[in-house]
Amino acid sequence: MIHISDSVIYGDIWASSEMKAIFTEESRLQGWLEVIAALAEAQEELDIIPAGAGSGIRAACRYDLVDWERVRRDYRLSGHSLMGIIRELQRLAGEPAGEWVCYGVTVQDVTDTWMSVALQRAWEIVDADLRDVSAILLELARVHRDTPMAGRTHGQEGLPITFGFKAAVWFAEVRRHLARLASLRERLGEGQLCGGVGSLSSFGDRGFALQERFMAKLGLRPPVISWINSRDVLVEYLYVLTMIGNTCDKMAHEVYNLQRSEIGELAEGREFGQIGSITMPHKRNPELAEHIGVLARQVRQGAHACSENMVWDHERDGRAWKSEWAWLPAIFVQMGALLQHTRRLFTGLEVNRERMLENLERTGGRVCSEAVMLGLARKIGKQKAHELVYRVAVEAEKRGCSFAEALRRDESVGEQLTEAELEELLRPERAAGLCGAFVERVLAEGGR
Repeated sequence: MIHISDSVIYGDIWASSEMKAIFTEESRLQGWLEVIAALAEAQEELDIIPAGAGSGIRAACRYDLVDWERVRRDYRLSGHSLMGIIRELQRLAGEPAGEWVCYGVTVQDVTDTWMSVALQRAWEIVDADLRDVSAILLELARVHRDTPMAGRTHGQEGLPITFGFKAAVWFAEVRRHLARLASLRERLGEGQLCGGVGSLSSFGDRGFALQERFMAKLGLRPPVISWINSRDVLVEYLYVLTMIGNTCDKMAHEVYNLQRSEIGELAEGREFGQIGSITMPHKRNPELAEHIGVLARQVRQGAHACSENMVWDHERDGRAWKSEWAWLPAIFVQMGALLQHTRRLFTGLEVNRERMLENLERTGGRVCSEAVMLGLARKIGKQKAHELVYRVAVEAEKRGCSFAEALRRDESVGEQLTEAELEELLRPERAAGLCGAFVERVLAEGGR
């Protein structure tokens, strides 16, 4: 084992089994064999290779028939990434079919075409998992539409909001990612059959017909033009995954922060037997939230590395696409795990309504300072009101009393606001603004 996703002990938390089924070496090599077989069949049907050659090559293109140790030795000898497989298929197919393996194509025609198939399959998984997360967040927004809590800016309590509002903001962001995925899907699904420099010179005037027939067998579209040295769609895909991962990381980190002992407003669900520390038995660590952050970092670093692959020499070189062999499996298996962990985190999320309200009340009215300022502003002007409320807030800190108590003691405030008016302005639910209305908007959009 080299990569942690292959660990017998830890692999399940680093990789999803669905994604691993696409990107294991066995799946990739069998995928290449399927591409080679489909190509040979299409070439035989168009009389580009002799009758019977296509079916002979198809019969040889089975992972379990190939002597992979022989292929490995051939690769070390030839230094060519596909020649060992071609020679092994030549041996398995026999004469004369074996002479026509990969006729007229280059390595990337095979590997990029397989990658197009794999990326479509991976898209289906990402889209389905993200839709699950979206539905969970929408339900949290609905259930907690009016659950009051402190909104925080710069790590400090600001104004009251509702937890439903926070969840609705998350949902709206995820919904935009689903739209990005849908747009991206339109650019996926092009195979690669263009030859050594992309000109499709090997097949003369039958080149486009071969593209059509070959791609149809694999469920792909023929390329409008070669994309051998154009990796923009792949990089776009990876950066969409990066954005999705970053959103999941942001949401998970919010759980991480609000699970702090001194805040205690949210918590990961846990079952008896889960251990936070081998030396501090009481600990309840936000393991899922932390690991989502770890995986999001891996995905975005991988995406950045693959963005380097948009820079090529001339029509083709080996630096770019070979590095994808290393990065893509890791990115996708980790992205699969990240989405599964996010779904699990928010499915089991514990929302402590009582603690949210306690934390609001513990501010002593500070979270309503805006409402008090605006109430005063209607009588003495905004700037004067800001200066007055600021002075009272500072005095409250110096005296060690609550903000509400300091307001009631202040003569300047008393001259402008009655006790009933001040009491109304200090109600947290009043200061939550249109949080509930915003949630209703999002709920209406989410039902579409």
